[in-house]
Amino acid sequence: MAELPKNLAANPILARWITVHSDGRIDVRAGKVELGQGILTALAQIAADELGVGLAAVRMVPAGSGGPDEGVTAGSLSVMDSGAALRVAAANVRMRFARAAGGDDFSYARFAAAVDLEVPADPDVPLRSEAGLVGRSVERLDLPDKVFGRPRYIQDLRLPGQLYGRVVRPPSRGARLVEVTAAVPDGLTLVRDGSFLGLVGPDEATVVRGAEVLRQGTRWDEHDSLPDEEDLDKFLRAGPHETITVVDDGAAPPGGDKDGTTGARGSGAETGGSRQRGASAADSRDDHVEAVSERVVRATYSRPFVAHASMAPSCGVALWHDDGRLEVWSHSQGVHPLGRAIAAALGLEADAVRVEHVENAGCYGHNAADDAAFDAVLLARAVPGRPVQVLWSRQDELSWAPFGSAMTADVAATLSADGAISSWHYDVFSQGHMARPGYAGVPGLLAATVLGHAAEYPAAVDPPAANGYGSMRNALPGYDLPRRRVVGHRLLRSPIRSSSMRALGAFLNVFAIESAMDELAEAAGRDPLEFRLEHLSDPRGRRVLIAAAEAAGWRQPPPEGHGFGLGYARYKGTGAYCAVVAEVEAEADVRVRRLYVAIDVGRVVNPDGVRNQIEGGAVQSASWTLTERVRFDRRRVTSDTWETYPILRFSQVPRVDVTLVGGEENEKSLGAGEAAQGPTAAAIGNALAAAVGVRVRDLPLTREAVVAAIERDS
Repeated sequence: MAELPKNLAANPILARWITVHSDGRIDVRAGKVELGQGILTALAQIAADELGVGLAAVRMVPAGSGGPDEGVTAGSLSVMDSGAALRVAAANVRMRFARAAGGDDFSYARFAAAVDLEVPADPDVPLRSEAGLVGRSVERLDLPDKVFGRPRYIQDLRLPGQLYGRVVRPPSRGARLVEVTAAVPDGLTLVRDGSFLGLVGPDEATVVRGAEVLRQGTRWDEHDSLPDEEDLDKFLRAGPHETITVVDDGAAPPGGDKDGTTGARGSGAETGGSRQRGASAADSRDDHVEAVSERVVRATYSRPFVAHASMAPSCGVALWHDDGRLEVWSHSQGVHPLGRAIAAALGLEADAVRVEHVENAGCYGHNAADDAAFDAVLLARAVPGRPVQVLWSRQDELSWAPFGSAMTADVAATLSADGAISSWHYDVFSQGHMARPGYAGVPGLLAATVLGHAAEYPAAVDPPAANGYGSMRNALPGYDLPRRRVVGHRLLRSPIRSSSMRALGAFLNVFAIESAMDELAEAAGRDPLEFRLEHLSDPRGRRVLIAAAEAAGWRQPPPEGHGFGLGYARYKGTGAYCAVVAEVEAEADVRVRRLYVAIDVGRVVNPDGVRNQIEGGAVQSASWTLTERVRFDRRRVTSDTWETYPILRFSQVPRVDVTLVGGEENEKSLGAGEAAQGPTAAAIGNALAAAVGVRVRDLPLTREAVVAAIERDS
C-alpha cells in the first residue's frame, strides 16, 4: 500500500483541500501562502492537471483556518511538499467524481452535490501520467491585480466599522515605560499594558499624528544592552554556545586543537598553529593566502546582521468579538502557527483564534508580519466588536523586525602534494535562525515582551538536521572531501532578535566554502572550475557548473578591470543544484555587471516561475553581498531609514541570465526560492578577488572594504 504525501497525511480530509461548486467552479486550498513567489499559480497548475480541468476553472483560496495546516511557507518546500499533497488530493477528488458518474467523462458541476469530500484521501489513487499545464509558463494568477493597482494587499483591507491603530515602540532594546505625560487627543483610545503603548481611532492620519505626540510625551528607563557592532566576531565567539557537530571523521584540524575551534579571526592563510579563541579582527588583518610547505589554507569569513527590508512595512488586522472569539488577518508565512501562538500568549483556547492570510508586498523569511498581527490583537482587545488595522512605520520595520543573524566562519584545509584537498575543517559561529511564532515552545511575539506580565523568550533556535539545519545549513560542502570536521556554535544568549531569513545560514556558509575553494585552487595552481570538478562526482552538480561556465564564456579573458567568479551549492544538500558565474567590475566602485545562473530544480512546474525566483534571489543576494548591514550603537538600531540601510538600487541591478538544467519527467521538484543566495554571494566575492587581486572576506563587499584590503596587502 502506498503512503500519502506527508502534508496530506497530516490533513487527510479532502474537503480541507478542495470544494466543488454547482456551477463547476473548483476552490483549491493549500496551507502555503503567496509571497510574490508565484506559488499559488504553480499549485493551481498541479491541481488543474490532476483534476483534468483548465486553469480558469480553479480558484486558489488564500491559506486560512478552513484549509489544511501545512505549517510555514519556507525552506523552498512548497512545490515539493504542498504540490505533492495537492496532486494526490486532486486525484482523489477526480476519482470520486468519476465513480459517481460511472466513467471518466463527467461534469464536475453536475455531480457537485452528489459527491462527498468529507472523507480521507486514498494513497493508492492513480495519478494522471500526461501533463497539460505542468511544465508550461502560464500567466501568474496574482499579477493582474498588482499591475493594475486593484485592492489585494492587507493594507487595502477595509472591514465594516474598521478602526486604525499605531503602536509607540520603546526607544531601545530593554527600555521600560516610566510615565506618559502627553494628553491623548480627543476621539482616540489609549491602550497601555506595561510598556506596550498604542492608540486606536477612526481616522488613520489622526492616529498617526497622535502617536507622534504620545511618543514625545513619554519617559523611559533605558540602558546599554547591545554588543559592539564593530566587533561582532568577538560577540559571536564569546558564548555560551550550543555545539552542533554535522560530521567528524576524526582528524585533528591542521595546526589546531582537536576541538576544531581554530579560532582564527583570520583574513587569510596560516602555516600552522591556532589563534586564541575569540581573537579580534585586528589580530589577523595582515594574513594573506599562499601555498605553504604544509599546504595549509586558513581563512575566516563573516557577514553582519541583515534586515528583511520588506518593500511594504508589516500590517495586521484583528477583530475581538464580545464572546471572546478572535479573527485575525495577516501576511504571516504560517497562519496556523500564528493562531496557536496568539492563543498561547493570551491564554485562549486554540480554536478561539482564526487567522486568514492576506498578501503583502513580499518577504522571504520571518519579518514583522506576525508581530504586527499581535499588535492589532492587543489594540482590538480594547475596542471589542470593531476591527483594528495596525501598520508599522518604516523605522519600526528596520529596527524591530527580526534580523538575519550575523555569522563568522573559520575554514582550515590542507592540500596534498598533487593539489587535492586532503582535509577540511569548518567552524561557524552564529545566533539561531528560528524564532517564528511557537518556537522553543513559546509564542515568540514581540509585543509580549513588553506587556505588564512580560514574556521571557529564549534565544533563537535552529531547525533540526532533518529540516536542513539553520546555522549549519549548507555548512557541509557538496564536494568529495576526506577527513572532514564541520561544527556549528549557536549563541545561547543575545539581546538582538534573529530569525529566518531567506536561505538561513546557507548564505554565509556557501560564501565561505566557495571562497575557500577559490583560495585553495589558487594555492594548488588550478583553474577554479577545474578544481571544483576534480572534487565533485555528483553528475547533476557537475552539469550546472559546466552550464553556468559555458553561458558566461568562462575561458574568455574578462575586460580590463573586470573579473569572473564562480559559486556552487546544492541547497541544504538535498534541494536544487545551483551554479553562478558573476562578472564584476571593480575600478572606481564595485559593480556586478552580469550573473549567469544554471539551476536544476528537478521537475519544473512553471519555467517562468523558476526563472523569476532565481533572478529575484540572485538580485537580493547581490544586495546583501554589496551593500546591506544593520548598524547600531550600544542601545538602539541606527539604520532605520533607506538612507542609513541602503539596498541595491535599480541602476545597480545586474543582468541575470538563467539556464534551466535537467527537469526530466521522472525527477521530483526540488524548489527554487533559496537556491541562488549562497552561490551568488560566493561568485561575486570570487569575481571581485579576480578583478582587484586581493580578497575581501567580510561582507558587505563595499568600496571601503576593498580599499582596506588593498592597503592591508600592499
